[in-house]
Amino acid sequence: MCWQTVEQQSIPALAIASAVTRNAKMTDYLLNNTDPEDMEDFLVKVEKSFDIKFAHAELLNVTTFGELCDHVSNKIKLENSEDCTTQQAFYKLRQSISTVLSFNLNDLTTKTLIVQILPRPNRISKVKELEKHLEFKLGILRPKHLISGSLIFVLLASIIGLFFNWKIGISGLSISLIGLWLAYKFGKEVDPTTLRQIAEKMTRENYLKSRRNSKTFNKREVEIILTDWFSDLFDLEKSKLTRDAKLV
Repeated sequence: MCWQTVEQQSIPALAIASAVTRNAKMTDYLLNNTDPEDMEDFLVKVEKSFDIKFAHAELLNVTTFGELCDHVSNKIKLENSEDCTTQQAFYKLRQSISTVLSFNLNDLTTKTLIVQILPRPNRISKVKELEKHLEFKLGILRPKHLISGSLIFVLLASIIGLFFNWKIGISGLSISLIGLWLAYKFGKEVDPTTLRQIAEKMTRENYLKSRRNSKTFNKREVEIILTDWFSDLFDLEKSKLTRDAKLV
């Protein structure tokens, strides 16, 4: 990400994901944790962020990470503009916070903690107001890890329990799934924590909507964003994720 002056799941995506991940590996670096669902999720997020659509089997001939980055860049039929999207995302976020939450713009820096401007009692409603003003979801709230971890444990135990007593297993699945839905709906823990991190998240997940002019894009940023996304999703070292890294 650049900082200059400031600190529907789709059938095509699933088909592409299955093909890309069938024998996925990296040059001198085995992609052990690749999962078709993770790859599908990655491709769907790329489609949403850059407002593009992958056709069925469109990526079957894409063999390296560099080719994937170039393919995504070439699908974005917008004018190239050498400006910093992350910086623009921060300014847009800061303006929304100032307007919606009545904060002085000068008090909002990239290091400002979100907990300082979103008090816990009304945090959920204030985030919704910010999202309405920005016109996209921020996705910055989550439940406590203890709660989500416990519910996931119950979910896994219930799946195993289906093989022994299907009634108890179904009950456990229902309770855990409803519990997870409620936990994430009403979770108040903030992640990420600073305005800088949120601006970077905005740039990655809502690239065009984070730009001052959504009819332009910075071609050089696409590879940076995809590298961050891919390395985080598949737990890869960025230094290993070169343009020559093999996908098939």
